[in-house]
Amino acid sequence: MSRHSNTNTNANASTSTNAPTGGESRRLIDLERGLPALDGATLRAHAGLLLAVSLMALPLVIAALISFGTRATFTSVSELSLETAAQNYRDVLFRYDMGQYMLNSLIMSVIVVIGKLAVSLLAALAIVYYRFPFKNAVFAVVLLTLMLPVPVRIVPLFQLAADLGWANSFAALTIPYLASATTVFLLRQHFLSIPASLVESAKLDGVGPLRFLAFVLIPMSKGMIAGVSVIMFIYSWNQYLWPLLIVDDQSMQVAQVGIRLLQGVVESGEIAWPLLMAGSIVTLVPPLAVLIVFRKPLLETFGVQ
Repeated sequence: MSRHSNTNTNANASTSTNAPTGGESRRLIDLERGLPALDGATLRAHAGLLLAVSLMALPLVIAALISFGTRATFTSVSELSLETAAQNYRDVLFRYDMGQYMLNSLIMSVIVVIGKLAVSLLAALAIVYYRFPFKNAVFAVVLLTLMLPVPVRIVPLFQLAADLGWANSFAALTIPYLASATTVFLLRQHFLSIPASLVESAKLDGVGPLRFLAFVLIPMSKGMIAGVSVIMFIYSWNQYLWPLLIVDDQSMQVAQVGIRLLQGVVESGEIAWPLLMAGSIVTLVPPLAVLIVFRKPLLETFGVQ
């Protein structure tokens, strides 16, 4: 009888020790419902992230709201109209040629991305896998170009492009930007991480450098190449100063300069802010689409999990 009583007492003690607390019970219930477990610290972190995201998105939301109206200021939601927004976006794309500017930006960005990748892959291949005199010095010079500000070189670059007769052409918009020290550096670091045994095997099999690049290095670097391409596309899409200087023909202008041209549109004696905001919104769409599609390789490029 005494032994049975002790057994019950130990069982009750064990049950009371293992019983979940109030917070643990809530977490268990959340997990059973398929919801993430939330506690005070998690809720505060989520609230802080929500606040930060809201602050960052606020200018975009304001721009989108203004593009739905006829004036830059409105006092009630009833002043916003889908019909007015459709007219604003239609005017921006076709009446004020923003569609043509965006097409020019797209062509320029694609050419720059493809050209930069080709040049950078060959440069990284030579720096990593070939022996030639002063190889480290050459790589140091490539890195030093990162410290040369764009405004310092833009005047001689403009004179060179004008002397070559490249003004108002895609050659002027793209060729000066086909070399990138940042891309060479990133690809070099990635190539250094590839096992040396693969290189030795390729040499023993008689694989040439271009075949090694095409059939070994590029397939093993898809993530890095995709991430670098996203960065280069957004950089090229946001070009403003160089196209503004080298292009006089308005039909050859790019999207960022097109937004600047929209600032000159005046209606009823004031800047047409709804048109300007509509132009800004449509200009965001292509780089945003690229970011969404290639988000995973871009995060892998920066080592973000």
